Amino acid sequence: MFLDELPEFHRNVLEVLRQPLEDRVISISRSKSTVSYPASFMLVASMNPCPCGFYNHPQKKCLCPPGAVRNYLNKISGPLLDRIDLHVEVSPVSFTELSAEGLSEKSSIVRQRVILARQLQAKRYEKSEDIHCNVQMNTKLLHSFCQITVPGQKLLQQAMEKLSLSARAYDRILKVARTIADLGSSKAIQPHHLAEALQFRSLDRSDWAG
Repeated sequence: MFLDELPEFHRNVLEVLRQPLEDRVISISRSKSTVSYPASFMLVASMNPCPCGFYNHPQKKCLCPPGAVRNYLNKISGPLLDRIDLHVEVSPVSFTELSAEGLSEKSSIVRQRVILARQLQAKRYEKSEDIHCNVQMNTKLLHSFCQITVPGQKLLQQAMEKLSLSARAYDRILKVARTIADLGSSKAIQPHHLAEALQFRSLDRSDWAG
């Protein structure tokens, strides 16, 4: 499901997404009964960095008044952001970069790397019912397959304390780091895998909006 201009949705509409994102089911309760339906889906959302759209722009100045950026971001609750694995800030691409003739990785190579990572995960969870990939890991599997080294623990502890991350965000960082390690065919989660996973939590940084 793709949601464009995420902060423009009514807050109560966005909050309804929390349960299906977490439990992968939708429960409808009425006076006499409760019915649950499967709702395993991928949420992709986009948004401007601020109302005028130029916050953090490398060339244009943000025209928003003081506090407007934070108020804009506050339209999306912390609990909902916790349930979104990747927060990616996309910077404008300059003409020089667009017109450059440098070599880039072919999509076919990326595709093969993804296929291999999914095969690793399929084998990892072959004995786990209804679990096929890293995002579906429960707490028990998280402890089994997301063990990290002492340097990695120190790095994650520093990030947790500095960013005041929740337990849910902690779990999702480990799952993303496990996936990054899988894409590199690494059996163990290394500190640089954790560092990369932490880079995908940009909206958790208290200084991002000034």
